[in-house]
Amino acid sequence: MSSSLTVPSAQKALDAWTRKMIAWHFSPATGCDYWLKWAKQAGWNPIKEITCFADIANKFPHFDDEVLRQEQPERFVPKAYAKRPYNIFETGGTTGMPKQRVGWDDYKTDYEEFSDHYGPKFFPMGTNWLMVGPTGPRRLRLAIEHLANYRGGSCYFVDLDPRWVKRLIGMGEMAMARKYQEHVIDQAATIIRHRNIQCMFTTPRLLENLAERMSLVKAGIKGVFAGGTTMTPQYVRFVVEEVLEGKINFAPTYGNTLMGLAISRKLKREDNYSITYYAPQPRAALRVVNPDKPSEVVPYGEYGRVELTTMTKEFFVPRFLERDEAIRRPPCDEFPWDGVGDVRPFQSLTKTIIEGVY
Repeated sequence: MSSSLTVPSAQKALDAWTRKMIAWHFSPATGCDYWLKWAKQAGWNPIKEITCFADIANKFPHFDDEVLRQEQPERFVPKAYAKRPYNIFETGGTTGMPKQRVGWDDYKTDYEEFSDHYGPKFFPMGTNWLMVGPTGPRRLRLAIEHLANYRGGSCYFVDLDPRWVKRLIGMGEMAMARKYQEHVIDQAATIIRHRNIQCMFTTPRLLENLAERMSLVKAGIKGVFAGGTTMTPQYVRFVVEEVLEGKINFAPTYGNTLMGLAISRKLKREDNYSITYYAPQPRAALRVVNPDKPSEVVPYGEYGRVELTTMTKEFFVPRFLERDEAIRRPPCDEFPWDGVGDVRPFQSLTKTIIEGVY
């Protein structure tokens, strides 16, 4: 993500990348079974008709993520990757068949770019990391370890099953959910006390709970990378000033298995702790659309539903409507394309949302 790009040049790069990825995924030589058969049934040729990113919105319907539950993962393996064993990553869910995607190196690309964006000092190089979060079938586990290794360190883990936490809360078992959370925090505190940890990844809520046990500053933590969708300006201020005591570097991010990692713009005084995230364009692009008419982008400064298009050689998903809503924010010096601000669960103001440890 280069700040040397301008808005027009970033748009030009996105359009060129779109053409390249469409040619890749819809060519019989390199594409996957799912999209090749989809195009045949749709009756039109994406390679000929998609000439820029805007054509994606005009030509493709919204992607139904139920497909990722129903189809066998190998249907999404590009022919160019046919001889390489693939990772299977899961996303979301509490019960039933989880959504799955295949992957190889995308997570490495995403997290190396994240690392390069923050440079050598934000998270001290050559130091150990602690990840307190979901591991198991999620790409996050491999990604954080790769981030630590890329920066010259190793990574310790405390496992977490967010599906179990959400299920407990859904059943009204709040006391049991709190006990499970305490179990996780007990392990994290033990690792920090007995091992040389200077950087960590966790969710905002677990970070807050951990800070109730100890001063993270006195424990030697220098940088915190946090993932989780709902972080209001008031909560971000609390984390920065109280939890991290104004002395630990804080990198909030917005990401998932389908998109990768959206990096937050550096906070400025005028932001009043309101976070804006920017997708790893051109490999993924976000739009904020009218929930009632998702073909329309909302004006800057207004809330809408987040729409994701992912375009890498490994994976293509057009126009997926996320279960999040956000404020459409304009490009900035760091990221010359639209951002998403104050992300929260879709329709969270009108219905009950269970976020568990997030």
